Amino acid sequence: MTMHFKGAGPVLFAFLAIVFIVETYAADYKTFLRQHYDNPKSNVGRRYCDTMMQRRGMTKPKCKAVNSFVHASKKQIIAVCGKQGKPYGNGLRRSIKKFSVTTCKHQGGSTRPPCKYKENKSTRYIVIRCSKGKPVHLDKTQI
Repeated sequence: MTMHFKGAGPVLFAFLAIVFIVETYAADYKTFLRQHYDNPKSNVGRRYCDTMMQRRGMTKPKCKAVNSFVHASKKQIIAVCGKQGKPYGNGLRRSIKKFSVTTCKHQGGSTRPPCKYKENKSTRYIVIRCSKGKPVHLDKTQI
C-alpha cells in the first residue's frame, strides 16, 4: 500500500529550508569560536600558530592565509556586539577597548600542507560582525 502526500513537496521544502537556515546561524557562532577564540591562550609550545591552525582545522585542504585568535572571555567578545562596541559600517562593530590578539600569517609559497605560520602578538581593537547578539565573523584587527 502506497500513500501519496499531495502538496507535501513545498511544505517539506520550506521545513528543510528553515532547518538549514537555523543550523547555519547556529554554526556561525561555533565557527567563530573555533577559528578566533582562544582564552586563556593555549600553552602549546614554541610553534603556537602552526599547532593552533592545525588543531582548529585551518590547514586542510589548504593552508588558511591569515587568522587571528582573540585571547579574551566569550563574555567580553560578545559584549562588542552590544555596549562594548561601536558601529563600524557595513553591519560591523569595532570594540571600544583593545584585546590581546595573536595573528598567524602563512609563510612560504605553497598553500598545501604542511603549513608554516609566523606569529604576531599584540593588543588591538577587533572588528566583528554579529548575528543575534553573538559574533559570527572577525573582520579585522586594528592597532
